[in-house]
Amino acid sequence: MFDFLKKKYSLISSGLLQGRTDRHSHILFGVDDGVSSLEESLAVLSFQESAGITDVWCTPHIMEDTPNTTACLRQRFAELQEAYQGGIRLHLAAEYMLDNLFEERFKAGDLLTMEDNTVLVETSTWNPPPYLYDAFRDLQKAGYRPLFAHPERYRYLSEAGYASLYKMGIHFQLNIGSIVGYYGESAKQKALYILKKGWYSEIGSDCHRLSGIQEQYGRESLTKDTLALFT
Repeated sequence: MFDFLKKKYSLISSGLLQGRTDRHSHILFGVDDGVSSLEESLAVLSFQESAGITDVWCTPHIMEDTPNTTACLRQRFAELQEAYQGGIRLHLAAEYMLDNLFEERFKAGDLLTMEDNTVLVETSTWNPPPYLYDAFRDLQKAGYRPLFAHPERYRYLSEAGYASLYKMGIHFQLNIGSIVGYYGESAKQKALYILKKGWYSEIGSDCHRLSGIQEQYGRESLTKDTLALFT
């Protein structure tokens, strides 16, 4: 009785992805720990289009361990654009680890950004850099709009920490897989907390593999209460 109240939805069946922009992906092939081949990049884009996504930002890692250059990434992005014949609009930015290399690129004015000078940044899952707040302030003073990648995945952040960053004007990007438990229960609960507060401004798949995004989008674990947080 009343089984319809317990019905679970996937990200695809819920329609939540229709008309959305994926702000965070690692589908630019052969540049980081994400997709390794052009063929898989194209397969991911085809799947994204079938799920209703209209725009995808390629945001490869730039960090000390993966020191991609702006010129190299632009060349590889041009190759993807030439090969892709689908309907998704493609864009290029990067996901920057807040490390010494980022400081060098920032001082040189060499950052791949989204519109409105938005720069996607991340930290270690377990420990923040000691200069986290200073880094955000410096970006803001220089006219950048910091977008913090998947804050729900950072073990070191508490509810008070999220509130502090939000009050600073830091924007949050949700890894959409977090709400279906793809990154574990802790990330899921933190994501739901931030959603309820209305603090996310963007979503992303953080896609590294076709199999991973298929699992994320296909998991039937969403309730109507969770879906209502997006309206």
